[in-house]
Amino acid sequence: MHQLPALKTHNFYDRLFTPLVSLWYLLFQWLNHDHTLDAVVTDALAGGADRLNPKLSRRLRSSSTGPYSDARARLPQEFLAQTLRLQGQRLTSQSPTTLWKGLLLTLLDGSTIRLRPFGDIPKEFPPHSNQYQKKTYWCLMRVVVNFCAWSGAALDCALGSTALSEQALACQILLRAVAPSLFLGDRNFGIFRVVQTARQVHQHLLLRLTNSRAVKLLGRRLCTGDFQLIWKATRHDQLQPDCSTEPVQGRLIIERLERPGFRSQWLCLFTTLTDAFAHPPKELVQLYGRRWQVELDLRYLKAQMSAAQLEVHSASMARKQWLACLLAYNLVRAAMLCAALQKGISPLTLSFSASRRRLEWWLRDLGRTVPQILVSWDRMLKELAQCRLPNRKKKRPAEPRAKRRLPTSFPSLVGSRVQARKKLARRAMKS
Repeated sequence: MHQLPALKTHNFYDRLFTPLVSLWYLLFQWLNHDHTLDAVVTDALAGGADRLNPKLSRRLRSSSTGPYSDARARLPQEFLAQTLRLQGQRLTSQSPTTLWKGLLLTLLDGSTIRLRPFGDIPKEFPPHSNQYQKKTYWCLMRVVVNFCAWSGAALDCALGSTALSEQALACQILLRAVAPSLFLGDRNFGIFRVVQTARQVHQHLLLRLTNSRAVKLLGRRLCTGDFQLIWKATRHDQLQPDCSTEPVQGRLIIERLERPGFRSQWLCLFTTLTDAFAHPPKELVQLYGRRWQVELDLRYLKAQMSAAQLEVHSASMARKQWLACLLAYNLVRAAMLCAALQKGISPLTLSFSASRRRLEWWLRDLGRTVPQILVSWDRMLKELAQCRLPNRKKKRPAEPRAKRRLPTSFPSLVGSRVQARKKLARRAMKS
C-alpha cells in the first residue's frame, strides 16, 4: 500500500491511526450497520484493528473521535483513487471470465449524490437549481463510475460538480484506462467527444446513439443493417482538449426491437470494432443488453450501501467518503466473486445484500489466528454460494417511481434550518 505514488510524497508520523488503519476504518464505516465515528472508536478500543496496529487498543486512552477524524483528513484523496484502481485491476485479474475476445468489458454510467451545505461544500458542489426553484437546500456531487460487466466491481471513478457533464467525467476515466477495454454506454455518452477520447487512448466503445444523431451519421432515414461509416466532428460538438480531431472510423448497427405488448423502437449502436466478421452485429446487440447491470450496481451503492446522501462537513471529505464507499463495495464484490468461482456460477446471480451481511459478520472475527480465519473464510464462501437471487417464473409488474409517505402533522422543511430558526424566533417575539 505504501508503494502507491500518492503516499510516496507524504511523510506520516508514527501515530496510532496509521494510513492502513485509517483506510480500514473508512471501509468499516460503510460495512458496519452503524456508520458513526463513535462506532469506529468503540471498535478500536475493543481491539478490532489490533492486527493492523498492535498498539492501537492499548495506547488509545480516550473515546474521543477527534484522532480518527484527523487521521481521515490526513489521507490524500488521490491515495484512495489509486487504491480503487489497483483494487479493480486485482479483481478483474482473478476471474478468467472478465475478458471478452481479449477485451475487458466495462460499463459506464453516472449519478448524483446529495450533500448538506456545510463548510466549503456549497462552493465546490453548488446547489442544483431549476426553473421552478432557483435556490435549493441540497448540494449535488456528480459521479461517473466504471464497472466490470462480469463481476460488478467498480474499476474507476470520476467526480465533480454538476457544472461538469457526465461526458467530461467519462473522458477522464477513458484517459486513465490501462487495460484494453470495451466500454458500454447509453445514449448520454453517444457523442463525438467520448469517441474522440477513446480513439486517442486506443480503447474501444459500444455506445447507443439517439435516433436523430444516427440519422445524421447515416445520411438517410433509419433502416436495419450494419453500416461502415466515418464520424466527423461538427462545429456544434464539444471536443476533448489535447486529443486529435480527425474523423473516427466505426460501424453503425441499427436494429428494430419488437416486444409483445410494447411499442417497437429503434436501437442504434455505434462501435469502434470495425471487423464485422470477428464481431457480428447480433453478438454486439446481445452484448449491449448487459448495460442494464450498471443501473443495478448504482442502486446497490445508493440503496444497499446507503450512499445516496453523504453526511460530511467538507468537500474534501465528501470525495474521500464516496471513494471509500466504492472500496467497501468492491470488498463485497470480491467475496461474491470468490464464492462464484468455487461454485462455477456467475457472481451476478448472487444476492448483494445477503453477501454483504455475511461478509460483515465474518470481518468481526479478524482477531483470531490465521488458520481459524482461513477455515471461517471457506465456510463463509460456501454460505455466499447459496445466496442465489430468486428465479421468478412470472414477470414482475412495472411499478411507479413513487413512494407512500406516512401521515405526519408537521409541514415539510423548505430552505435551510438557519432560516427556519430565524422565522421561528420572529414568530415567538410576536406572540
